[in-house]
Amino acid sequence: MATQTQTETEFGEVSRVKDIVFKTVAFVASIVGILALGALLAYVFWDAMGLDSAGVGWYLAYTATLLVPLVGFGLYARARPAVAVGAFELVSLALGGLMLTVAAVIVLDIITSPAVWFAYFLTVLGPTLGLFVYGQYDRGATWVGLGMLGTVVLGPIVGTLALGPLSGLGAMLGGPGVYFLSLVLPASGVVAFLAEDRLGLGRRRSLLAGATLPVLAIGAVPIVDMVPVVSRSVWLIALVMFGLPVGFAIANTVRQRERWGAFALPVIAVVGFLLGETVVDTIGATEPSPWFDWQFVTSPPAITNAAEAGLYPAIIGSVFLIALVSVFTFVFGVGTAIYLEEYAPANGLLGTLTRIVNVNISNLAGVPSVVYGLLGLGVFVNINAQFGPVSYGGFGVGTVLTASMTISLLILPIVVISAQEAIRSVPDSLRQASYGMGATRWQTIRNVVLPRSLPGILTGTILALGRAIGETAPLIMIGVATTKFTPPSGLFGKLTAMPMQIYAWAFQPSADFRYGVVAAGVVTLLIVLLTMNSVAILVRNKYQQEAN
Repeated sequence: MATQTQTETEFGEVSRVKDIVFKTVAFVASIVGILALGALLAYVFWDAMGLDSAGVGWYLAYTATLLVPLVGFGLYARARPAVAVGAFELVSLALGGLMLTVAAVIVLDIITSPAVWFAYFLTVLGPTLGLFVYGQYDRGATWVGLGMLGTVVLGPIVGTLALGPLSGLGAMLGGPGVYFLSLVLPASGVVAFLAEDRLGLGRRRSLLAGATLPVLAIGAVPIVDMVPVVSRSVWLIALVMFGLPVGFAIANTVRQRERWGAFALPVIAVVGFLLGETVVDTIGATEPSPWFDWQFVTSPPAITNAAEAGLYPAIIGSVFLIALVSVFTFVFGVGTAIYLEEYAPANGLLGTLTRIVNVNISNLAGVPSVVYGLLGLGVFVNINAQFGPVSYGGFGVGTVLTASMTISLLILPIVVISAQEAIRSVPDSLRQASYGMGATRWQTIRNVVLPRSLPGILTGTILALGRAIGETAPLIMIGVATTKFTPPSGLFGKLTAMPMQIYAWAFQPSADFRYGVVAAGVVTLLIVLLTMNSVAILVRNKYQQEAN
């Protein structure tokens, strides 16, 4: 007679008291952390906006016209998730479009020139965009991905070699002509694609929606010419960079009836602000004297008079820097992660080498930032090497290219690790199903792995770029100036960044610098960071919803 044994798995007796204590401690810790961060941000914002000088009437006026309606809308949207999502989309895309407009004007119209931009558009961006569009309509074209990669790698070389004749062609077209051909026309194709693919419009209506963009770009020129501060070039850039995301947000909200309440938020904000201004002027209330104003973001820095201090060169330097860093880290970081997870061998001698590389990448993520500054100083500044007829003497002290490559080295391990984890989280059953349908490895990666891992990849990239934009130690080591009175003129131009300028102001003897001007600089840095993050989070959530 067989003896039946019973195997029991015991997890131990759960103590209800310990559970309550742990939950309470975790809740209190989170509340304390949130309140501490909120108090710090409120203190900085208070100094930057000069709210201590405002009268009681000013506070009462804006509380009644702006704060109370916004709180009421928040309570209204809390019970209606669709309205909350729509309001977040409207605000984030509006802020993102504004940030993209400023960044594009800085990079295309101030740092570079329309002629140089047109040269690289013809050799890099234009062919890459054309290959991408072709790949969307012909899914069987397996060569499109390799063609895009080859264009990204070889295009800058071709553009540099042919910079003279191509930039001459761009100079003949002029700034408005260059931006119309390189921004407005491609954006009209994007509008038609989004209208058909995302908004569900028919082919004819989508083409009509795409045609409205160039018509609006040309038709509004007489009105733009009547505004002295807005040139035709800035108008075309703003139409694409601001009008496209905001137009998509409005159209996406209109087509979903449950989101219509989200339009109340911009109405409340605009009407409440105008009404508050009217009330303040009527009652003669004392307004605040903000340090953070239009003069601050459009003027060069000052070291003697705090009232004349500005952050304009540092803003341009930071935007230029983070734009290059995002390109470098995303291309090389995600490319490295794809190779290590999908192509690198797991067994044998090469498998051992792959494991060693993974361990070193994990260790590099914890290296102090000042070490990367020393690495950038040695590799990108002080090195002198001769490779046959080619000599390499670095990219210069404190230049844009040196700073961007140094910061890219700093955050590259973080991007690689987060991208590896995101790619690793895709179930192997999906890969095997794709292979079973006859797909190649590249088709599987492009159509199965990347769409499902992109939310995780973007999460890691957001965190890495958030760290990069606030770094100072590596910039100090490679000779970036703490104060510079002009923006960078190109890749090899000298720059300063917002953290460096804030650091310089913090040691000025005047209290106006150490409190008001520094606080205004911190608020500017936070606005740039939060705007960049909000757009990236919105894109990540969109891909996450599609993956689910």
